[in-house]
Amino acid sequence: MKLTAGQVRSELNKHADKEYADRALRFFKTGKGDYGEGDKFLGIRVPVLRKLVKTYKGISLDEIMKLLKSAYHEERMLALFFLVDMFKKGAEGAKAAIYNAYLNNTAYINNWDLVDTTAPHIVGAFLADKNRAPLYQLATSRSLWERRIAIISTFYFIRQHDFAETIELSRILLHDQEDLMHKAVGWMLREVGKHRMSALEGFLKTHYKHMPRTMLRYAIEKFPEKRRQRYLKGKI
Repeated sequence: MKLTAGQVRSELNKHADKEYADRALRFFKTGKGDYGEGDKFLGIRVPVLRKLVKTYKGISLDEIMKLLKSAYHEERMLALFFLVDMFKKGAEGAKAAIYNAYLNNTAYINNWDLVDTTAPHIVGAFLADKNRAPLYQLATSRSLWERRIAIISTFYFIRQHDFAETIELSRILLHDQEDLMHKAVGWMLREVGKHRMSALEGFLKTHYKHMPRTMLRYAIEKFPEKRRQRYLKGKI
């Protein structure tokens, strides 16, 4: 018998922890007007979710999509972990189906942890040897989470020593109004610097005086202190 979303939900409920759920509500900013407004939590830690992916084999893409559309954060995260696992093991046709399902359901990939743990492994991995125009469409979306998917997906490219998309998307997102985007762009630029400092410094010398302060701080976090201070004081 095929594993169903209902069966997975029943198993998840066994691991629910109300006290932990209450802490998660605060940590993920679920209050009115916050980025995670209205999200619900069961109170299940990430290592438990990852273990369940290894435990449950054979769940179909259709059943995973049912989980992804849940009101509960952990059910959506587990669904995304299933997708990452299925993508890694799938043939090209299966990878395309998972990639399309991911981008067709970004309304449910609606918090930074959901994006950050999955976008490089699905969107980035799929587009690595393809036209990357979809990233630019995402980067100009009205959705914070689609814009975050765009830049965080480039983490996959960075690890392959391919920095072009990270640099160009960072330029496009330079004046984004969301603090979560300032952090994401700064983080990816910092990762570029770990592999090729010249690429990071080339971007910074052109743009650092116009970057949001948080973005700049994230990008130069690993610089020697004297050089970091020069950037912060506008003296480069």
